[in-house]
Amino acid sequence: MDSKTKNVDDAIKRIREKIAASCSRSGRSESEVRLIGATKGIGTESIRYAVRSGLTDFGENYIQEAMGKIEGFHEDVCWHMIGHIQTNKAKHISKLFDYVHSIDRWELLEMLDRYGKRLKVLFELNLAGEASKHGTGEENLKRMLERMGELKYIEPVGLMTMPPFTENPEDIRGIFRRLKTLLESVNREFSLHMSELSMGMSSDFEVAVEEGATMVRIGTAIFGERT
Repeated sequence: MDSKTKNVDDAIKRIREKIAASCSRSGRSESEVRLIGATKGIGTESIRYAVRSGLTDFGENYIQEAMGKIEGFHEDVCWHMIGHIQTNKAKHISKLFDYVHSIDRWELLEMLDRYGKRLKVLFELNLAGEASKHGTGEENLKRMLERMGELKYIEPVGLMTMPPFTENPEDIRGIFRRLKTLLESVNREFSLHMSELSMGMSSDFEVAVEEGATMVRIGTAIFGERT
């Protein structure tokens, strides 16, 4: 194993150990949490180091960047779209991704459904109300869920959020907890069985896992600072 692969391998092992510890503290099994390598700005060589270390899920933020990576990537991995989707780029989503974490408007769902490929989607919630962040509110989420029966190829599987950055993750524990409560609430209201909570990044994933995260999106802690 060369040094670059070892660095990534060691980082993934450390993260998995922290996930396991967080699960233990909250009475969960670590098998309930999917580790997604956030690969914005990360080259395919580094992604392949992570694949060799057992990572099978990767998240991209930008369609244009993702196209250049995914179309030439032949390893058997699962690709997640975790960034905001511009309407004029939506046509590429179904060809590239298995999961979309950033659904925030009905028009996007309609557009994705037209391409005739089954997609698993999560709705992005802006629970902190930050003007600089994408995501929808609770009422619009409910309006979208009311209409899911109109779609043929879209499967709603969960919710996603990106809380404000903070030096102390305890400051945002309430946001993670609120997302889980909202998932349980809309499942009851709309007779759904969504189970995914995509929340937690390099600086706060341990708290997110304690609060029920089933997907954590980790970039810097695996690949180092982007250049």
